[in-house]
Formats: sequence, structure tokens, C-alpha cells
Amino acid sequence: MSMTRTTRSVRQVVAIAATAAVLATACSAPVQNQGASGGTGSESSMLIAADNGSPTFDRNFNPFSSGKRNTATYMYEPLVIINEMTGVETPWLATGYEQPDARTVVFEIRKDVTWSDGEPFTPADVVFTFDLLKAHPELDLKGIWSHMESAEVDGDNVVVHLSADDVPAAKIIAGALIVPEHLWKDVPDPVTFTNEDPVGTGPYTLGAFTPNQYTLVKNEKYWQADKVAVTELVQPAANSELDIVNKGYDWAYAFMSDVEDTWVAANPDHNTYWYPAGATIALIPNMTKAPYNDVNFRHGIAYALDKQQIADKAEQGYVDRASQTGLMLPNQEAILNEEIPNEGYIDKDDATALEYFEKAGYTKQGDKLVDASGQQLTINITTPNGWSDWLQGVQQVKNQLNAFGIEVSIVQPQPAAYQQEMRSGEFDMVMGTVGGTGQPYQDYNGMMGSEFIADIGTTASGNFGRFQSDEADALLAEFKVTVDEARQQEIVDELERVTYEQMPMIALFYGGSWGLFSEKSFTGWPSAEDPYASPKTWDSTPLLILTSLKPAS
Repeated sequence: MSMTRTTRSVRQVVAIAATAAVLATACSAPVQNQGASGGTGSESSMLIAADNGSPTFDRNFNPFSSGKRNTATYMYEPLVIINEMTGVETPWLATGYEQPDARTVVFEIRKDVTWSDGEPFTPADVVFTFDLLKAHPELDLKGIWSHMESAEVDGDNVVVHLSADDVPAAKIIAGALIVPEHLWKDVPDPVTFTNEDPVGTGPYTLGAFTPNQYTLVKNEKYWQADKVAVTELVQPAANSELDIVNKGYDWAYAFMSDVEDTWVAANPDHNTYWYPAGATIALIPNMTKAPYNDVNFRHGIAYALDKQQIADKAEQGYVDRASQTGLMLPNQEAILNEEIPNEGYIDKDDATALEYFEKAGYTKQGDKLVDASGQQLTINITTPNGWSDWLQGVQQVKNQLNAFGIEVSIVQPQPAAYQQEMRSGEFDMVMGTVGGTGQPYQDYNGMMGSEFIADIGTTASGNFGRFQSDEADALLAEFKVTVDEARQQEIVDELERVTYEQMPMIALFYGGSWGLFSEKSFTGWPSAEDPYASPKTWDSTPLLILTSLKPAS
């Protein structure tokens, strides 16, 4: 269960909240030539908000340098791309992979791919990259070597030997970005390497670069160049809300509080948006403490809350309440356990809530919910300071629980202290992010796998609620060694049921992904009707978008 707020961090990148910052960045933003595609001067160019200069760019395109150029992932590619919204896998530099047993992954490497300098891409580049990440763990951003023992070239294939039976590891390993051996083998220190002139297999190469703006230009040697309609991506350093709206961006990832009257109204004929679910925002009870370790108590909380009202308050009606299964619906409907009632949505029901609270030892006394001694139930809920949507959501939780007779206090530490509280276990309940990878094993293991508990004090992600279930652990252990896909789905069905019945978290609403698109020059953007990719502008899923767009007619 990753607690990294990707949606929030990108909103901070575009600096939407502060009017003064908007005006300041607008004054310092680079001047665009007003043209057919939102001011880039060419119908085959695209103006995007996919990177952040803070306030200007440094020329660092090392794809393994966390927090540097996000668009390095438009030049460096993985073996497989997973749409985290649906879990659908798209073969990329690998045409596919097989798992002959739970300890082996065989990637079939694509032929006829070249690096942007014209050198051939080979399976040796893949093994070199894996070994590079092993030699320099700081670069292993996806943690592939926590699963691997070794990798070797076998003809046109790369064979990965895992360190244990670990079927889900294939998806993690497949997401690692691959770099060219013929250039990186001579890099003295790959960790500090800024890679100012990147050479990748991807659809773009670096064009003009200045601290205030850079461009990516189409890689004419790209192995699927015929699918790339955009010949130039223009990335300014300043990406305020004012810039995005007034300069007519083609693509941005940004929350706007009134998107219809801002983004859409700026160009009603062409501007559109898609704000799909990106992860589940939930209350995570601390199950080392009473009464949070009582499943009846957790059910009482769940039935006492109107989740859609909370969602509407927190995210202004752009996202819906979340299913207690832990799935992102409707995009993951294909793996939903149909035996779970109401698709896992838990409706507010005061009578049912009171029944569960009574089982947990709490009864109504006047307008208060009290324990056996007559003491009113009091809960502290922790949420990070500055995350306004979460704060609005938790305020609604407080109001609803207050109306039920529960005294609620909201604790708002700074984000770093918030993370520390979760690692130390010094909380009653926290607002947190659950799931969102599109990979059921990763999502459920992070949510309730007991293996995380021992290391929770030193990690930034994991089972922060300290939930323990022999049934869940047994299912996860079987999932880890099962190569049969039909059995995997049966296990997922059972994990959904455990999540619904035992409540390692109390699902509230979906955290949004904030995609803004212009159809003036390009069509084929992902949408609710065609959710082939997340609308986000970073990591590898943008490759799905950049190879799907078509020129507008």
C-alpha cells in the first residue's frame, strides 16, 4: 500500500492553488508562438505540462534519477506496460513473457528495434540494465532486485531467475526502463550521471533545451514510428493553471476546481477532460489498538458513513465513493467477485451500524455512543496538513460520526511527520491511499500482507494498519507461487471477500487522476469509454497515449 500521493504531488507541480504564484509564473513563462495546436505553431506539435522546472530545468535525463526529468520515460521504454487502471498488460520491448515455473520468467525480446543513435537493441541491453541496477541499488527504483537472483541471455530471450517462488514479480521486473549497453557501460558513475544527451528506444529524442523550456522531437528510427502522430512535444518550465488554460495546452495533468468553467470554457469545441479513479482513499485503522482491532467496530464505522457525500465534498463531485473490495471500479470490473453484494459498496445504514457497534461494546446513550462504563467513544483521525481535498473529506467524516454520537478529533501533522506516525504506529486511524497499481497481488499484499509489518518502521509503504489474517496470508502465499491464471482469479475473488468482510481499511472515495486534453489537433485520448491508459503524464503509460493519438480531421 503505497502512501505516495502522486495525484497531490502533480497538483503541487502545476501550482494551482496560489494566485500569486500563478501570476508570478505567468510573467516568467516562455513566450509561445500562437498556432494551430495551443500555441506551438504547428499542427503536429503538442504543448504539454508533463514536467516541472522548479522554477527552471536542469539538464538531467537519467531515467533512474528519481524526481528529475519525468519525460525521460518518453525516451526510455520497459519490456511491458501495465495500465494501472485496469491491469491490462501491453507487450513493449518484449513481445511477451512466459513463466514456466514460479521461479523463472522468460521474456521474448522484440527484434528490429534500434536505439535512437541507430545501434541495434538486443537482449544483451536488457541483461546489462538489470545488472546495472544490481550494481547500483540507488537506481533500482522499482526494486526488481528484491525479487531477482540473476538474468541471462538465451538466444532472443532474456531468462530471469527469481530468488524465490514469486510469480507476481514478473510484472515488476517488466516495468524497468532499459538503457543501451554500448553507451552506459562506459559511464563512470551511473548514479550521478546526468545523461544530457539521452539515447533511448522510445518515440522521442531530446530537441532544443533551455532552462525555461525544452522540446522532444519524434524519433524517426522508432520501431513503431508509424503510430506516432505528434512530431514535437513542447515542455515549458512553468505550468500554472493560468498557463494551461490561456496558452491552450494540449495535454496536462492538473486538478481544476471548476473544470467546466475554466478548462472547457476556454475552448468549448475542443477542450475535454477525464478524471478517473486513481486509487482508493480510505480510513486505515490501527489494529494494534482497541477498539480498532475489532472487526465489528470497523463495520460500525463503515455503515455509519455516507461515502458519496464524503466523495462529493472532498473531490467536488469529480470522483465516486469507493468499493470496499479495494478495486478501482468500474475499470476493474472484469476481476470483480460477483458474489460480493452491491459490488462491494457499503451504503450508510444507521441501524446496521448500531448493531455492529453493540457487538463491539458500544451503545447509544442519549445522543452519544458510549462504552460499557458510559464513556463516549472518541477517535483521532490523522491526515496530512496541506492536502486540502483529504482535509475536506475527513471533515465530512468527522461531521457524520459526530452526528452518530462519536467524538472525533482531526490531527494534521506535516507530511513527513504523518509518514512517521504511520511507521511508528502512533495513531488511531489515518487517511491513506490503498491500491492503484492495477496489479492485484501488489495491491492486496500491500494492504494486508503481514510480511510488511516487521519492516514497517523503516519503509515508506506497507501494511500500516498492522492488519493480520491467516486467511489473507495463505491466499497471498498461494498467489505468489501460482502460474495458473484461472486459479489466480479465484484467489483474487477470495482476497476481495476478505477485504470486504474483515476491513483492513474502510474505503471512502477514489482519488482522482486529473487529465486535461485538447482535441483541436489530436484525437484518441483515453476516456471513460476507452480507458486504455491513465491520463497521467509520467512513468511509462504515456507511451500508450503517444502511440494512440491521431491528427484531428
